[in-house]
Amino acid sequence: MHFIIGGAFNGKRAWVKKTYQDSMQAYWLSAYNHDSLPTNLMDIEEPVIILEGVELWLKDLTKNYDVNHSREIWNRCKENWLTWEKAGVNRKLVVIGTDITKGIVPLEVENRVWRDVTGWAYQDMAAKSDKVDVIWYGLSQNIK
Repeated sequence: MHFIIGGAFNGKRAWVKKTYQDSMQAYWLSAYNHDSLPTNLMDIEEPVIILEGVELWLKDLTKNYDVNHSREIWNRCKENWLTWEKAGVNRKLVVIGTDITKGIVPLEVENRVWRDVTGWAYQDMAAKSDKVDVIWYGLSQNIK
């Protein structure tokens, strides 16, 4: 798994498109396009799956479930995604997340819960990823 993180409108999508341009058969799911949180990817045949806007999927989870249940659902999805990736030699999962608060603690309880769950999810994603890149202003920094 390749996890890409960075600020909003900092060029993550363009960087991923450029980096994975040889993978013409990428399957792209985006929360920004109102795609639902993919819980199972096993029916997808393309060699590369790109999941974009995970912070919005996490926000939906925290609106509908408590912290612990949101994390359980997220971790189950993540494990299913990794199972898809490991099921084929040339498969690659690319996950794009946006830094949502830059360390600023939101005043509203629901936004604090979202920030916390997103932070934990990003830590989990980074730990499970083979590669992690931070994108700021279109420039990448590989941190794992």
